[in-house]
Amino acid sequence: MMNWLAVKERADLYERLMRLDKPIGILLLVWPTLWALWLSAGGRPEWPVVWVFLLGTVLMRSAGCVINDYADREFDRHVERTRERPLTAGRVSERETLILFVVLCLMAFTLVLALGRPLVIWLSLPALFLAISYPFTKRFFALPQAYLGVAFGFGIPMAYAAQLGTVPAEAWWLLLANVFWSLAYDTEYAMVDRDDDLKISIKTSAITFGRFDVVAVMLCYAAMLAIIAGIGWTLLRGWPFYVGLAVAAGIIGVHYTWIRKRERMACFKAFLHNNWVGGVIFAGIVIDYLIGNWRN
Repeated sequence: MMNWLAVKERADLYERLMRLDKPIGILLLVWPTLWALWLSAGGRPEWPVVWVFLLGTVLMRSAGCVINDYADREFDRHVERTRERPLTAGRVSERETLILFVVLCLMAFTLVLALGRPLVIWLSLPALFLAISYPFTKRFFALPQAYLGVAFGFGIPMAYAAQLGTVPAEAWWLLLANVFWSLAYDTEYAMVDRDDDLKISIKTSAITFGRFDVVAVMLCYAAMLAIIAGIGWTLLRGWPFYVGLAVAAGIIGVHYTWIRKRERMACFKAFLHNNWVGGVIFAGIVIDYLIGNWRN
């Protein structure tokens, strides 16, 4: 019984280290990946590919959280929201953390190998580099959230490579849209920790944008929607595609009412609510292709 309880306690700590108890990060990675899978396949993606990417997203987001906590283990002690994380609190060792990171990466790479698509395998290498290096960009880069957008969105070119065997310009534009989206929602997140980050000299977009943070967030949202609308126009998509974008714009308008006073919990609420932004855009894409494919 004691051994079982010890195993369960360890598993709970690893779950927290991987942030499986906070699935918002997984969802923010899943939505752009699904956008790419549906757009690249004309609304008819290969289901084995979809499942590989869904599971791979969970694994790599978990790995990203683990290496992020390792990189930030000293800084997190000085931030109210993070000081009780398993590694920072000393409940998980640094060695355990690195082993868990390697295991998660190997599991994700096994999925990539199972696809048997050479270009996807090659693209997985920069994807791994982005996941490892992102936590360290907060030391020197004024907009680490932009780097995060590339890391979070690298499933986009990989999805196109899996479906088409190539990565067209459309995929890179969609990745750019994700960079702007990440800048928007992660700036909302950074607004929550701005005071703590200033004390420990961590660089974030909320600090860089300063008193223009709310304006910057809204401009980034607008850029994201404009780029996706442009992709839809290029692909000759129908009205449901644009309805999805219009609903997303309405949700973003609600975000403005929450973040304009820069209250911590309201900003965090807006960050979490981005799940709905990604979801309605995906719904618009799916419905548009369903109607189009049915007519054809």
